[in-house]
Amino acid sequence: MAELLPGSAEGAAAAAAPPPSPSQGDGRAPLPATGSAGLQQRAEEVKPDLLQEDGDSCSNYGSRDKPGPALGRTVPNGSVLFPDIFHTDHLLFYERFKAYQDYILADCKASEVKEFTAEYLERVLEPSGWQAVWRTNVFEVLVEVVDVEYSALKAVVQLSEPFLCESQDSTFTLECMQELLALKERQIPLQELWVVYDQSGEFDQTALAVEHVRFFYQCIWRTWDEDDDDDFDYFVRCVEPRLRLHYDILEHRVPSGLVADYQTLLSECEELYRKFLNVRNNISSSDSDSEVENVSMVEGLKLYEEIEHLKQKLKLIENPLLRYVFGYQKYSGLQPKGLRPTGTKITHVVSSTMMASLLQTLIRDKLCSESCSEELEIQFHNDPLAAVNACFEGDRVIICPGHYVVDGVFCIADSIELEGYGLPDDIVIEKQGKGDNFVDCTGANVRISSLKLVQHDAVEGILNIHHGKTTLENCVLQCETTGITIRTSAELLMKNSDLYGAKGAGVEIYPGSTCTLLDNGIHHCKEGILIKNFLDEHYDIPKITMVNNMIHNNEGYGVVLVRPTMPSDVKDASAERTKGNTQPMLTGDGRACVEGFRQEQLPECVTDELELYEQAETSEQTESNYEIADELGAATAKKSQMHKKRLSELGITEADDNLMSQEMFVSIVGNQFKWNGKGSFGTFVF
Repeated sequence: MAELLPGSAEGAAAAAAPPPSPSQGDGRAPLPATGSAGLQQRAEEVKPDLLQEDGDSCSNYGSRDKPGPALGRTVPNGSVLFPDIFHTDHLLFYERFKAYQDYILADCKASEVKEFTAEYLERVLEPSGWQAVWRTNVFEVLVEVVDVEYSALKAVVQLSEPFLCESQDSTFTLECMQELLALKERQIPLQELWVVYDQSGEFDQTALAVEHVRFFYQCIWRTWDEDDDDDFDYFVRCVEPRLRLHYDILEHRVPSGLVADYQTLLSECEELYRKFLNVRNNISSSDSDSEVENVSMVEGLKLYEEIEHLKQKLKLIENPLLRYVFGYQKYSGLQPKGLRPTGTKITHVVSSTMMASLLQTLIRDKLCSESCSEELEIQFHNDPLAAVNACFEGDRVIICPGHYVVDGVFCIADSIELEGYGLPDDIVIEKQGKGDNFVDCTGANVRISSLKLVQHDAVEGILNIHHGKTTLENCVLQCETTGITIRTSAELLMKNSDLYGAKGAGVEIYPGSTCTLLDNGIHHCKEGILIKNFLDEHYDIPKITMVNNMIHNNEGYGVVLVRPTMPSDVKDASAERTKGNTQPMLTGDGRACVEGFRQEQLPECVTDELELYEQAETSEQTESNYEIADELGAATAKKSQMHKKRLSELGITEADDNLMSQEMFVSIVGNQFKWNGKGSFGTFVF
């Protein structure tokens, strides 16, 4: 069994980043020159695949001594005719990465961020003589910078002449703005200033420096960063993963549901941290050892634990590998329609063109079979998405041969049948346009057969099963990101199908789900099958059956199990193998089973096939099947031990049978694992 380490994925991601420039003293590189020579030098540094098609996106970091035009201009929105401002909010990932790593932060700690930023500004920012638009949530006003307070990251400003101001109401007059500036001692945070365009190039670097400060404090910095462990490189630990996540979101590489989860977690964490600071300040300012203070300390500790929990969730999403390994619990709000008010069930026929010969064979084969005793109501469609949207409980959709291009999501909330009339390669449904999902299933019993689904330019899997049971038979799935995802409490039965092309896992199995794979091909994916971590106390163990599948030519492993690092792993594994009472055991007929786990839950449709395939396994493939069953069983035994320990801590010595019988049904028989880049089975330890 091989083990993956999260660091290796981060290292691979970091390999795509530009190499650091030669450092000087504090680890920061000297600023490159601007002008034609500087632009040529920088253009040579930038790899072609990191550049956008935009020609004007090649900004640079400038130099006071060698000014040269590099930045574009943009016209401010609004009714007031403000002068044009520098166009800086379009910078590439590479440009921001290089600025923060080489010129601003280098290897500073979180507590040194403001100091390093101030030193950077002293080197590059013009101290006076430039104009800017001061923007807040309620007004915009043109100001002139007369000085810079570098250590405070603020500019000393005065109102420009003529007075230009735009606000949501008319209360911000010249006198009002002068009074407001006086209250602020004429000091404005740099991130609230947008530098007015100057074609000479003299203020290009000033505009870039202000943009870097603004972007950093809006998108990268967190109010709790300074409270974190200060022994680590802040850029590597926080800046780079957050910067990558920002651009992944901009480029639609992160599912919208995950983005929403991240924003919600961020808001919750910020709110809790504000409460925590208030409690901490109240304790610090109190001299008494009263009961009220003790209550405040308990409240503070509780808030601290909640904040740490949320921060860990944020870090998982910020990590480019772990965000997909762990995924997110997407809520599917699909509501079933139920039966039609009339109680009838309709057969929907989909065909781009209906010829008489096709209709005759369709009637003979599908619509008027010998068992058909009732009059059949039929509706015709030329779009499979429209047909599915028209379905109620118990309906059937028959798709005739053709290539159908859809721009939308198949949301199947009722128990329906979706089948192709012919071979899968002759009935192709192709997804066009960017979108999170292709097929979402929440119906109690959904059947999909004899179709080829082709996915392009997606950020989520080709098939998501949120609830209920979905049966997939004789289908071809050409994936883009992940393949099939079986969420908690959902069930998949996949037979005689072919899945390939996933940039993630071909099949993702969540805790508490049921997955049965029979006679399938899963190949040319990042990983073949990924089993999510189920060792958390809140997770149920999945039930997995794999019979006679061909899992081959995947970049990583055929099957990957995700689980947390446990200090006692090696010790416990050795002890269990010595005792021999919880390790998965191999029975005489070659079937893997975990002692003490119920075996009667084997699906009926699998029983006959098990008997056929068990005797036909080769020794090499048998070993791979045993290894996977063994490791999954060992992880399940670990889960059982953890569960018993928690009950013991609670003083429960005799537990209810249902409470103690959480199990993974493991049946791994007759599968072939060939030409997978890292082997048949691996464990991802986080």
